[in-house]
Order: sequence, then C-alpha cells, then structure tokens
Amino acid sequence: MSRTLAVVLAAAAVLGGTVASALPSTAATGPLRYVALGDSYSAASGVLPPDPTAPPACLRSTRNYPHVIAGATHAQLTDVTCGAAQTKDYAGAQYPGVTPQLDAVRPDTQLVTMTIGGNDNNTFINAITRCGAAGVSTLGTGSPCRDRYGSSFVDDIRTSTYPALVRALSAVRAKAPGARVAILGYPWILPERQGCFDRMPIATGDVPYLRGIEATLNDAVRRAAAATGATYVDLSAVSEGHDACQAIGVRWVEPVLQGTNPVIVHPNALGESRMATQTMGVLGLG
Repeated sequence: MSRTLAVVLAAAAVLGGTVASALPSTAATGPLRYVALGDSYSAASGVLPPDPTAPPACLRSTRNYPHVIAGATHAQLTDVTCGAAQTKDYAGAQYPGVTPQLDAVRPDTQLVTMTIGGNDNNTFINAITRCGAAGVSTLGTGSPCRDRYGSSFVDDIRTSTYPALVRALSAVRAKAPGARVAILGYPWILPERQGCFDRMPIATGDVPYLRGIEATLNDAVRRAAAATGATYVDLSAVSEGHDACQAIGVRWVEPVLQGTNPVIVHPNALGESRMATQTMGVLGLG
C-alpha cells in the first residue's frame, strides 16, 4: 500500500467513524463483480427505458440505482431485481421462467445491493390501497385507516418481515462470504405531517400513521442488516422533503394521482439516481 493511499484511508476512518469490511480490491481482478437483488424499488419499475434483458413481468429499468452505480464505478453488473419481489423470491422462483434471485450470487461476487421487505405480508400494497380507500370514504378527514387497522401493519413487520429479512441476508452472506452486502431503506413516501389529498388520497390523520409504518419497516431493515453484518443504507435524512407530495423535479417517489410514473408510489429516475448516490457514499464507491 502506498503512503498516499494509507493517508487517504486513515482520513476516511476519522471522518466516517468505523470503516467496516472494505470492498475487495479490483486492481488485479478487473471490474467489480456486482449483483443487484431486490424488489421494484431496486428495479425502478415504471421508469423508462425498460431493461430489454429483463423478464417482462419484472418491470426492470436501465435507470435503476444498480445501473447508476455500475455506470459510475465501471462494475460488472448482474441485475436480477424484479418488481413485486418478496424475500421468499431469493430462494424460490418468483414467476415461471424467472430463476431465484440468489442464483445470481456466486462465491466470487464482491458487492451485493438490494431493497427488499416492503412486499412481504403485502405491506406496501395493502397499506396504500386500504388507507387510500379509507381516506376517500371520509373525504380526507380523520384517521379512518389507523382506526380500523391499528397496529396490524407494524405487528406483521416486527413478527414476520424482520426474521424474513435476517434469513434473506444470511442466505446472501452464505453464497458470497467475501462480498460487501448492502441493503437500502425505503425513501419517504409521505411527508411527516401534512399530506396532499389531491395526489395521495390519504386522510389527514392517517399521514403520520402511514409514515410510522414505513419507519417501522426501515427500522426492521436496519436491525436485520446489523444482525447479519450487512451495511444499511439509510435514506431517511436524504429523502426528507422529496416525498410523493412534492413537485416534479423535487419528489423522488411518484404519487397515486397526477404522477409521471405508470407504476404509482414508486421512485422516479431522480429518486433512483439519488438512491445510487447515497449508496455509493455509504460504501465509499465512485
């Protein structure tokens, strides 16, 4: 190691605190061997252009955050992200002809990224559709979704999604013990308090309720990462103020109504780009 490189690494340790399991050097082995796993937030479902190499049902985009990372780092990307994926689809086929995502991970894989967990228990789709229907029924007043469903969503996350995340991350680690494994949290879908009923038909009192469900999911992702030695990419701070209620060019997630993405309540190209930026910053890439 050169003296200059040693100084740079020492400075990074001071600035960033503990530097965990640095990525393997690729100087002598060629491009970084990178595998992207995960659900529609990883696949950028609905963002154009679609990935022509992907199974049509996966709705994968060439502008998803794995492609952005690979382009910035010149990594050798194997992208098996797929819309609607759950943790169980790591070990089993999600659709006919779509192989289990873990099949892409090999012993010589050096980097794995993913966003996963939101579809387990149908958390995302049920929370949005049920709370949306409840909001419409009261014309946006009160907290009809919280009143009806209470802690059911967060109970499912804590009792079912969290252990499933631990199993999925452990399985990745077993297939590629030398790889750096990173799991991203989900960017904020709703603001903290004040919603936007014309674009996200959620009752006023249910905006913090849904935000709390997402916070619980992200906490489960964070804890699962800590339990398995993976790196958690926290998007909470950087995505604040970029939720689905914001204007075009500011928001990272598209709303239910008046959006630009045919796959609603999902990241747009800007969101995917910013997710890539945050991931590269956390991992020290690029």
